[in-house]
Amino acid sequence: MKWLDGGRPDPKPGREKDLGRFEITVRDGQARLGRLHTSHGVLQTPCLLPVVNPNIRTIEPREMYDKYGIEALITNSYVIWKHDHLKEVALEKGVHELIDFPGVIMTDSGTFQSYVYGDVEVGVDEIVNFQREIGVDIATMLDVFSRPDMTFTQVEAAVDETINRAEISLAAAGNVMLNGPIQGGIFPELRSKSARAMSEFGFAIHPIGGIVPVMEQQRYKELAKIILASKSNLNPSRPVHIFGCGHPMLFPMLVALGADLFDSAAYALFARDGRLLTPWGTERIDELTEWPILVPSVVNHTPAEVRAMSKEERTTLLAHFNLEVTLQELSRCRQAVRDGNIWRLAERRSHEHPRLREAFLWLVTNPSLSDIEPLILDEISSSKETGKHKGRWEENWNWLVQSQTTPRGGSESWGSQDTHERPHVEMARRRIFARWNSSKSGDVLVLHGASPPWRERVGELVDRIVNTELEIMVLTPLGLIPWSLEDLNPWAHIDGPDWLWKRKPDHAWITRELERFGIEHRRLITLDISETEGLHARAFAMLELEPSDRDQDAVKTKQAIDKLCVLSNISKEQADKIMEDASFAMSRTGRIRNVITSDGRHIFSPRLGEGGISYTIEGAKWAHSIRKLPLPKGFETSAIDENIGEGLAFVVIDEDAVPFVGQGRNVMHGFILACDPWTRPDETVLIVNSSGKLVAVGRATSMPSEMATFSKGIAVRVREGIGCP
Repeated sequence: MKWLDGGRPDPKPGREKDLGRFEITVRDGQARLGRLHTSHGVLQTPCLLPVVNPNIRTIEPREMYDKYGIEALITNSYVIWKHDHLKEVALEKGVHELIDFPGVIMTDSGTFQSYVYGDVEVGVDEIVNFQREIGVDIATMLDVFSRPDMTFTQVEAAVDETINRAEISLAAAGNVMLNGPIQGGIFPELRSKSARAMSEFGFAIHPIGGIVPVMEQQRYKELAKIILASKSNLNPSRPVHIFGCGHPMLFPMLVALGADLFDSAAYALFARDGRLLTPWGTERIDELTEWPILVPSVVNHTPAEVRAMSKEERTTLLAHFNLEVTLQELSRCRQAVRDGNIWRLAERRSHEHPRLREAFLWLVTNPSLSDIEPLILDEISSSKETGKHKGRWEENWNWLVQSQTTPRGGSESWGSQDTHERPHVEMARRRIFARWNSSKSGDVLVLHGASPPWRERVGELVDRIVNTELEIMVLTPLGLIPWSLEDLNPWAHIDGPDWLWKRKPDHAWITRELERFGIEHRRLITLDISETEGLHARAFAMLELEPSDRDQDAVKTKQAIDKLCVLSNISKEQADKIMEDASFAMSRTGRIRNVITSDGRHIFSPRLGEGGISYTIEGAKWAHSIRKLPLPKGFETSAIDENIGEGLAFVVIDEDAVPFVGQGRNVMHGFILACDPWTRPDETVLIVNSSGKLVAVGRATSMPSEMATFSKGIAVRVREGIGCP
């Protein structure tokens, strides 16, 4: 957001070959920062397109561009078409001159007017032709609006008619980018149907329509269901526009679910009614003594002074306030995506309004509820629909969870009981349950009562009992973690109060947690490590063991093996084999820096910040050499508990890209022929040519469906190439 005294230069047109393309630059699960290439510049997303009425301009569009750095707006082509004085100027000089805006202009088609006023008097191809003729950047087809009070049969007819209009609308649009709206009312089945069908056509953007009455009635749970059902069935390479949504309170949740574009006239409409938009709801100027947020438009005025203004002056000032607050919250969302904290921001915002909280609780009551610690369920269980969508919504929830990046850098802030249900935490837990295997057959020792780093408290104890049949676990607020993975994010990076770690262990819950690890019918021993004085003596007495010499190499070897299995999907057999007689280069703090095989190859290095591992080219060659499966042929996505032990995922690239990737250049979308179904964002992958020869090693940025559909942007960030194979 920019507040400038002078004007801004007009945007440069995008490259012709890139027009209509969308690329992801940063992601946090399904939340994404992107770049949409248009004929009036590259649009940075997520962003707001303020609605501008050609007849009533509360804030001038040129001021939006110059003062606030707004890159795009939306106006209504039907309003322009219906008013002769506007239509004449638009056809002669173009919509950009009519509106006086140099950036991206999107136009609506009149669908919303049909909802408000009844049928519109314009043809399907006629309105798209008109939008093309007045020079819009992004046009919208005339879809059929579906209201929440309509029956399933009525809504299905609206969906089918919208689908039937797609082909004729695209033909009329020519080279102009066209919106293909998703309808379906409040019926998830119809939203899914609409999304899948509209994805088959060549639309540039998919607005999710028919949600204004849902938002007006504050039915935010229904809104969450609509977005989840629509987004999870759409072509991921196209931006998703939430039609008519401009309240900042809703942005974090919708961005977390994958929304890219928003539009609204709320900044002006609320101002006319003396209402102020805030991230926590709506305030009334008549009730204020102090400003809830200080933004440039109001720093020189008190609420009392604003109330004393004329209606027109007050409306203009409050419209600026609303627009500034709205842009501020979107800026906060974009930074949260960069920081990997968008879900945390959505959690915080969910507490601002009971209906929004209801929507958020519905989202997190996913099919893994039975595995959550009882204490964490206290608040969630108050939701009347807890567990009711189990099974029905599992596929949609999995779509959200499987796209998460883990492990990730930084701490895991414990903001509330919701922390356990963050999608990336769920993904981390699913992966460790699926890929970690117990190597011991004896009792289970659960260490509890202290926050990390645990090795400073009980590292010596573990070194002395590592060669016994004890299985050693650590109890954390996010669940159990095997000792061999004790430095792995998020378990080892929880930032929260001391009481989180001081809770008494719940044996029944620990037993259920162990069952997910495949550990059953073993004696459970819990050891409080909050006090270190006399800890070793107490531990050995409890375990009925005699003190033995430390075996640090055995602990390091176990750590390396388990990380290969959990983080790289290497089979236990292959991990054991490569780690036989391996050696380690250590950091000054006693942690593994490099893993070297018995024949002197440095194969990988643990990342000390978040517990992940980074492969060298020698490690990539080894991981490539143990592959047993044939090359992938497509872009299917498998669940995390499938393809266990099959190794690092392969990404097969076009021969034209091989010389560049082999020299260390990133793999770009559009040059990928296939990938393994267990490919995940930020996980290490092996890049191979069409013959299966190793070209490079890197970290994926995308899901298989994204590799299949995107044509621009980075698909794999290459760590090291090996030259032309």
